[in-house]
Amino acid sequence: MRRSVTSITQNAVLAARRSKWVAQQIGKPYPTMMRELNPHDHSAKLGADTLLEIMRVTRDVAALEYMAQEMGYQLAPRQTDATGSEQS
Repeated sequence: MRRSVTSITQNAVLAARRSKWVAQQIGKPYPTMMRELNPHDHSAKLGADTLLEIMRVTRDVAALEYMAQEMGYQLAPRQTDATGSEQS
């Protein structure tokens, strides 16, 4: 299957091995979330806000990295100092 944001996000949720917990954390019914993450269901779409919440909860940014790469960008985390504060 061709990679897509939806399939990458589906893999992140399934890899978390707590997909029902992820659904609870993002405030979506489990069946709704899993339908939105099904790359073969062209009637259901994964919204940007839901994607962001899934990435926050799973702490998996593979979908964001994929989008950046597809657009010709490179994703890098912000630099922080030893206290966790962002450096300028």
